Amino acid sequence: MKITLVTGNWAKVKMAKLKLEPLGFEIDNVKMDTVEIQSDTIEEVAKYSAKWASDKLKTNVLKNDSGLMIEGLNGFPSAYTHYVQDTIGEDGILKLMKGMDNRKAKFVEALAYCEYGKEPVAFICETEGTIAQEKQGQYGWSWDFIFIPKGETKTLGCFPDDERFNYWNDTAYTQLAEYLKKQNLEK
Repeated sequence: MKITLVTGNWAKVKMAKLKLEPLGFEIDNVKMDTVEIQSDTIEEVAKYSAKWASDKLKTNVLKNDSGLMIEGLNGFPSAYTHYVQDTIGEDGILKLMKGMDNRKAKFVEALAYCEYGKEPVAFICETEGTIAQEKQGQYGWSWDFIFIPKGETKTLGCFPDDERFNYWNDTAYTQLAEYLKKQNLEK
């Protein structure tokens, strides 16, 4: 089965191929800007974008949206992660957190799949960790330099791509694959 992943992010393409192709799915990629609604949930943003892209492309699509949620900042930036990256970035987050003891954080990833002509479904997974006191590392980009995965002492930015991918919770990909296989059996 072929799935069209709508993204311009090479890392999202690599992760989808890494997780879904061994399960029997062919991943195609289309880079296009999608409409991103203003919502407080990453899931709703992903589902809306997937539906919009599916309608435009007239095919089944997968849209991956993620957001960083910092406990000490009451879950901020959440669905506004991209905007926060573009405005204050990781340096701004570190300033906001100066002197904070609670540095727990998590990435919430929403995989929204939309079969053309139908409503989207979403699968969610979370990668837990903490926010570092200062930026570290040379690999990756943006939040990788301040996010320390649970059980580690260094940020994601300290690990090359092939190692860094191992720290992400990938259960949403497994859930998506199970859903798609079940849908094919029911047809």
